[in-house]
Amino acid sequence: MNPSLSPSVPNLLDEALGLGRGGSAPWRVALVQDCVETSGAFLLHHFLKRALSAEGAGAVVFLALAHPFSHYDRVLRKMGCNLSLQRNKNKLHFIDLLNLEFPVAGQTGQNALEVGFIGLYNKILRSVEASSLRDDKGGWISIIIDDVSLLEIAAHGSVSHVLDFLQYCTTLTSELDCSLVVLNHEDIYSSEEEIRLLSHLDYLSDVVIKTEPLATGIAADVHGQLTIINKGVFTECGRSMNKVHNFQFKVKDNGVDFFYPGSQF
Repeated sequence: MNPSLSPSVPNLLDEALGLGRGGSAPWRVALVQDCVETSGAFLLHHFLKRALSAEGAGAVVFLALAHPFSHYDRVLRKMGCNLSLQRNKNKLHFIDLLNLEFPVAGQTGQNALEVGFIGLYNKILRSVEASSLRDDKGGWISIIIDDVSLLEIAAHGSVSHVLDFLQYCTTLTSELDCSLVVLNHEDIYSSEEEIRLLSHLDYLSDVVIKTEPLATGIAADVHGQLTIINKGVFTECGRSMNKVHNFQFKVKDNGVDFFYPGSQF
């Protein structure tokens, strides 16, 4: 087995995120921030497989706005994880939002967008509560959103409603002891309102994972570089500081290799 695929073998990403052998994450909210040149989708696949592994013993509530279930199932099968089986065991709660579009007008006098987001939040809440009641529970529950930019499109560009929804999801992580992982694109925003979404996501997150192309250009054996920012790390003097990790990665069909610059031969 490729060492990068086994949750029992530490890799640079899990070490940087403080993820041990199974158990809970030491953070509540993680923001995966990618760009057009370097997609961060492989990180969601990594989190998904890790949470559903036998050692992780966790459960996942997955909000899919980017792809149908068949896409994730195909990708994860190559990584040694059967999503269909996990869904049948109620370890994976897959919420298909591929065709999501909130109504712009309500018939009850309430804000239609607000009603739509409340309904979506309640779906997440029920899924998390169902996972908490599993007989074989014992792992960590993760909420994964792929991706926030498409949620904004479904909300007809209403950044305020998206931010309110994410704030509720963040609160849920504390109330029901789970984590939230969201994917967003750093280089697609131009308006002041959209930039506000980006900065607020950064504010909400405990960990930011940035995928970027190599500064030296395209390389056959290296697909990009990762910058991981752990916020709220306390020094011996009690001061809060950010801890930053930098390394490179190569995405393969059956997983990802993480390594320091110059260590791949």
